[in-house]
Amino acid sequence: MESLQSQSVAIDGLSVRKIREEKRLTQLYVAKVVGVTTDTVSRWENNRYPTIRRDNALKLAESLEVELEEILKKESSLDVSLDDISSGTTVKKNLVYLLVLGTVVLAVSLFLLQQYSSPAVPVLQARRIVPEYAAPGSRILIQVQIVSEKPLKGMILKEKFPAGWRLIESEPVASSVETRAAGARWIFRSPAQAFNVYYLLEVALENPADTELKIVGEVIANPDGQHSAVALETTGRLQVKPLHWADSNGNRIIDDLEILAVSEITEKSGDLNLEWDLIEQLWEAGGYQWQPEKKTFLPFPGALE
Repeated sequence: MESLQSQSVAIDGLSVRKIREEKRLTQLYVAKVVGVTTDTVSRWENNRYPTIRRDNALKLAESLEVELEEILKKESSLDVSLDDISSGTTVKKNLVYLLVLGTVVLAVSLFLLQQYSSPAVPVLQARRIVPEYAAPGSRILIQVQIVSEKPLKGMILKEKFPAGWRLIESEPVASSVETRAAGARWIFRSPAQAFNVYYLLEVALENPADTELKIVGEVIANPDGQHSAVALETTGRLQVKPLHWADSNGNRIIDDLEILAVSEITEKSGDLNLEWDLIEQLWEAGGYQWQPEKKTFLPFPGALE
């Protein structure tokens, strides 16, 4: 009979998330294939569970279209116990003595370092996810993911948009909006160590087609009286084209995977108006066209013909 240990495996959450994002798969898609909730997939990717059931790990690898070994944690090749070292010759006994002595010295050094060095500033990680396409005059969704190494009393997110672009609404609501400078700021008190910010931007009409634009920003914290700031890394290109922001591959069709991704965002973005009814109509029609005079997208089954 298999032991309980043999029925569980340790997965590498960072590898799972990297593979999923490279393959442009949503947490909702992975959760449905494995037969779990999106919250469970999120906990796996953040290494909240040390081990998971082997059958779930196999399904997870299948959903990512990789071998199981690619998502397992890599174990250290060094596996020598003190009992093995201490048994045998005098040389091995001396090695044990040196090992114990080295451990004591390391422990004392770490203690003194903590006592006399300045408090360590926690590592902040921040990433902005932008759509591949933005039609002039349309509204697009921006996601910001923020992770802190340890709990913080406060945090500030600053975002600066391209000239002429305007913040429509956000979840959570922005603390201040700079109309002239085209930017916004959010202040968080006792924020969660990992959370998302969603906001809708109105694209300026003056931007010429095929232009690639950028949003810049930073996250600022003040842990233990020390300043800590990190610039947001951007995922996506944000090109000005007459294409819907949910159409990630730019083929003028909202396909099944793309609407599932929007559905997952809708569940997390609160009362943000993502125009779900319109996106669903574009998906059902099998194609769409951009109407610049009305600044909207219309269902159009023959968009690719």
